[in-house]
Amino acid sequence: MEFAEVVRRRRMVRDYDPDRPVPSDVRDRLLEHAIRAPSAGFSQGWAFLVLETPEERERFWTATTDGGAPDGWLTRMRRAPLLIVPMSDKSAYLDRYAEPDKGWTDRDEARWPVPYWDVDTGMASLLMLLTAVDEGLGACFFGIPPERLTAFHEVFGVPAGFRPVGCVSVGYPGDGDRRSPSLRRGRRGIEEVVHRGRW
Repeated sequence: MEFAEVVRRRRMVRDYDPDRPVPSDVRDRLLEHAIRAPSAGFSQGWAFLVLETPEERERFWTATTDGGAPDGWLTRMRRAPLLIVPMSDKSAYLDRYAEPDKGWTDRDEARWPVPYWDVDTGMASLLMLLTAVDEGLGACFFGIPPERLTAFHEVFGVPAGFRPVGCVSVGYPGDGDRRSPSLRRGRRGIEEVVHRGRW
């Protein structure tokens, strides 16, 4: 598929065929492409938790939801056969920029007006979303509620320094997938968001 077509087709898929697992070679390509994302200082401060078995996925949903009756969104999302949780590691960036070739001798977080550890991990996530489209699958990036992060870390033994920037669900789109009502707002045009020369 041409790159422009991949970008045009990219959308968030919120329902999956539970009977069609993601082939292992496709899963591996998602991850191989993710680690090709740019990172400040080539710090590569990311990690990816892959959840494929029904038991692993159930533990994820139990840890990250309130345990009440699932609504339609959650019911459909729980059908995804593959979940990948991209996590950022701030310390990898602070350590890297304290190395001699970067000129800083401290690990002062104030030097970072933008948390590039999260930005770079987000870019890795986008590469997974685009790869899923190129492979004929659907994917969705969604957040983990902040009040559920402690439970997530405990259930999966994630070290404290690693912060999930979200979760990427992947699979073959299901029959219940439909366009988000948010899309009724329409896509903002170039003329609305691009400022040339000055604001």
